[in-house]
Amino acid sequence: MRVERMGIDGALLFVPTPHRDDRGLFTRTFDKLTAERFGLDPAAFVQDSQSRSRRGTIRGMHGRSGRGEAKLVRCARGAVHDVLVDARPHSPTFGEQVSVLLDDETFATLYVPPGLLHGFQALTEQTDVCYRIDREHDPSEDLSVRYDDPELRIHWPLPVSAISDRDLSAGSWAQLRDRLCGPNTTIGE
Repeated sequence: MRVERMGIDGALLFVPTPHRDDRGLFTRTFDKLTAERFGLDPAAFVQDSQSRSRRGTIRGMHGRSGRGEAKLVRCARGAVHDVLVDARPHSPTFGEQVSVLLDDETFATLYVPPGLLHGFQALTEQTDVCYRIDREHDPSEDLSVRYDDPELRIHWPLPVSAISDRDLSAGSWAQLRDRLCGPNTTIGE
């Protein structure tokens, strides 16, 4: 399994090597020893979740306050355009974003460290995304920023076909940045 650093401090992409033959394929989607080599505690992940979305759906941008949450995210069916935004005020990559294609061909797993905003857009008619999360969900700690925030300028490859009311009513990056860092803070300060 190959591991790539994602350009945001602590974010990793685990890329397995699927074995393909005339029957189909077999691949390992998680490896405890590889995770440990990169500083992850496999036993820390206490919840597995799955979402199903149709083409064009956006889910995000979500995060957690407090100590945040770490996630392992992979696309089990179809493909997604996956986006991370660093919302950790003291991080060297605060305010930066990266995106990656997760799909059912490469079976890559994205490690999302605590303190990042995460979201994705489904690129296929039926898309299943699986998450391993290191904390129980506490709705009182939910953070969100609008998917189309003008300051973040996230590029979504398809027109939006569906988005939740919650995501439509999310606040701005400027509001979250002020909450995390204080008013009048700019990226890079």
